[in-house]
Amino acid sequence: MALKKQMDTKGILERSRKLHQILIVEGFAVGIVAGLVTILYRFALTYADKALQLVLSFSKNHVWAIVGWFGVLILLAVLCGKLMDWEPLASGSGIPQLEGEMAGQIKQTWWKIIIAKFIGGTAGMLGGLSLGREGPSIQLGAMAGKGLSRMLGRGRTEEKFLLTCGASAGLAAAFNAPLAGVLFSLEEVHKNFSVTVLVSVMTASVTADFLSSNVFGFQPVFQFQVADALPLRYYWLLLLLGILLGVLGAFYNWFTLKVQALYQKPEKLGNCTRILIPFLVAGILGYTAPQVLGSGHHMVTLLTDGSLVLPTILLLLLGKFLFSAVSFGSGAPGGIFFPLLVLGCYIGGAFGQAAVQFAGVDEMFINNFIILAMAGYFTAIVRAPITGIILIFEMTGSFHQMLSLSVVSIVAYIIANLLHSRPIYESLLENILKKQGKTVAEPAGEKLLYEYAVHHGAWLVGKRVSDVEWAKSCLLVAIKRGDMELIPKGHTKIRAGDTIVTLTDELELANVRQKMEQLCGEG
Repeated sequence: MALKKQMDTKGILERSRKLHQILIVEGFAVGIVAGLVTILYRFALTYADKALQLVLSFSKNHVWAIVGWFGVLILLAVLCGKLMDWEPLASGSGIPQLEGEMAGQIKQTWWKIIIAKFIGGTAGMLGGLSLGREGPSIQLGAMAGKGLSRMLGRGRTEEKFLLTCGASAGLAAAFNAPLAGVLFSLEEVHKNFSVTVLVSVMTASVTADFLSSNVFGFQPVFQFQVADALPLRYYWLLLLLGILLGVLGAFYNWFTLKVQALYQKPEKLGNCTRILIPFLVAGILGYTAPQVLGSGHHMVTLLTDGSLVLPTILLLLLGKFLFSAVSFGSGAPGGIFFPLLVLGCYIGGAFGQAAVQFAGVDEMFINNFIILAMAGYFTAIVRAPITGIILIFEMTGSFHQMLSLSVVSIVAYIIANLLHSRPIYESLLENILKKQGKTVAEPAGEKLLYEYAVHHGAWLVGKRVSDVEWAKSCLLVAIKRGDMELIPKGHTKIRAGDTIVTLTDELELANVRQKMEQLCGEG
């Protein structure tokens, strides 16, 4: 037994020394598997969207077909609800679940996720829900990586690398955006930019993008004309746009979580009933405002053609915003990534039109504001500015906006932070953990330094630091003794006249002060 353990340890050490090269090969394999899964998912969503358009076009002139379509929507809602009962972690975007797995807080069954997400996401697109393909593609890619890891018998440490590779490959294949796939998986999922993971993730991302490009071509996701870089004389407008996007991004996060909480309030409401709500809303919108259905690609084309006036843009923006919240809050399988880019697109279109009317900006620059707003809105919501900038580059094919994109993204990031808006995927992960009954750290307040004088006759006098049961939410920073400032150690004895300096969370200040005054006070 001892010999076997020694051999195992030796094998592990040998493998760790070659891990860099091994991960490149495995990244290539994950790129193929995750890329193929994501390509199949894109095909399914594409045909589901086409089927939806055909159904709506045909049924407009036939009452019996409208009634029949609502029956189909009910069946689709029941299907999605049953899938969510079978595998709860396949609901929603999938990105928070992946982040939870990377942090060791969640364990996903890879094959159940792939089945439930694939079928549920396709059903959601067929029903017209305002959900994106990016989150599911990232989760599907990551689960493909996990499945490959399990088949190869890899350890947990190596498996996390393959999860990251799969996430990168999923996003790259979904949007033909290999660099964005790399940056998002490192910035948001792995939260580490080491050379070992970087090269393997790039290999997976490029491999998946190569496969996707062979199937879907090299055309960017958004295809519209964009003028050269915005002139410097208009940069004061970028500050206003960044502030607006920061505020609206913070509101988006707050509103999305509120709607999700409203869905969860009736405890007896099952998944089927919750998911039925957006399907029925989609049925009504299909015959009144079909533009807001689906992920929103048609809306982008409609806006960038220049045929919409400002009031119409604002009306469609509001409709898409509300329907996206209703769709995602229900827990239906699908992401917020693409819909929020569409919302950013319409915010930029409205801002550009206003700039033309009131600030004398040339009309040719309206599409510039659209691109800038997509990146800034994404940054304010997700808090991944580098990914946002690169993603917009790759999705639009416009590479002349680097400076203006950076300005808008930085301002939006700062404003969202000042408004204490947390990144959306962190908040969504917390909601998942709470639903599973797991402990979630409460948000902390500002950290405060406080000083307490040790009175003569106080209980603390003569006690060692290690002998004292200090308040749980405070940290001993220093002990001031005359002109000296001591670093508190376990054996340090406290004397009368000392001043104890503590670091305390603002939210716990009252409890800490009460405890410290008892310890330091007379008697």
